[in-house]
Amino acid sequence: MHYTQLRAFHYVATRGGFSRAAEALFLSQPAISDQVRKLEAAYDILLFDRHKRRVKLTEKGAELLEITNRMFDAEAQALDYLNEIGALEAGTLRLLVDSAFHITPILRAFQARYPRIKISLSVGNSEAVIKALQDYTADIGVLGELAEASEFEVMPLGETPLVAFAAKEGAYGRRDKMSYAELAKAPLVMREQGSKTRQKLEAAAGQLPALIVAEGREAVREIVAAGNGIGFVSTAEFGQDARLHKIALPSPPPMMQESLVCVKARRERRLIKAFMGMAASEKR
Repeated sequence: MHYTQLRAFHYVATRGGFSRAAEALFLSQPAISDQVRKLEAAYDILLFDRHKRRVKLTEKGAELLEITNRMFDAEAQALDYLNEIGALEAGTLRLLVDSAFHITPILRAFQARYPRIKISLSVGNSEAVIKALQDYTADIGVLGELAEASEFEVMPLGETPLVAFAAKEGAYGRRDKMSYAELAKAPLVMREQGSKTRQKLEAAAGQLPALIVAEGREAVREIVAAGNGIGFVSTAEFGQDARLHKIALPSPPPMMQESLVCVKARRERRLIKAFMGMAASEKR
C-alpha cells in the first residue's frame, strides 16, 4: 500500500469523483484512476461502484473512508503544528448550522480578528449537522442538544422558547395563543423528520398532523407567509417579518437549546480552536 494510492482514494471519495480529485491534487484523471485501481487490485477489494461518469462508495469503501478521514485530518494537524500557529493567515472554516442566529456575533468578531480566513456557512437540520461533523465535511456545527455527546466538544450558546406563527392577513393572524388541541385541528406546516424543532414540538404536544412537510426553516416561513397554515420556530429565529404573526404555545413552551459543536479529536485544529476560543470569549 502506498500513501499516494490512499490519498487518491480519499480525494475521490470526499470530492465526489475522479476528475474533481484530479483537480484538487493537480494530477491527471488517468493518474488518479490508476492509483485507485492499483489499491483495489493489491487488496482484491472494490472501493467504488462505477456507473458511467458517476462513482459511489461501496460498503468497504465507506469503511475505509472513516479511517482515511482520521488519517488525513491528523496529517493536517501536524502541518498546523509545524506552521506558525498564531498567524492564521489562510484557510477556510466550514460551518454547518441549523440556525445562524446564535453565531452572528461570533462570526463578526472572528472575521474582525482573522480577516484572511474564509468562512463557508451552510444550513442543515440537526441530523445533517451531526453527520457532516462525523464525516469531517464540516469543522464546526450549531445544533440543539445532543442525546450522546461523547465524541463532541459542546459549548452551549443559549435557549429560547418555541412559538407558532401564521400569516398576519390569514385566518389565524389575530390569535395570540393556541392550545395543542386547537393546533391539531389547524393546517400545520411542519419541518422534516430529523428537525430538532419538530422533535421538541412533538415531545410536548404529541403527534401533530401535518398538512405540509417542508425541508428547512426558510421554506416553512415562505409557505406560511403565503397563507398556507401555521408553522413553528424558536422565538430567537422568528425575526422581524412583517408578513407573519407570532402565536404563543401553552405554558411552559418547549425550549430550543443551541450549542456550538466540534469533534473532540479535531478540537486542536488551528481554525477550529480559534473559533471555539472566540465563542468562549464572546460568552463572557
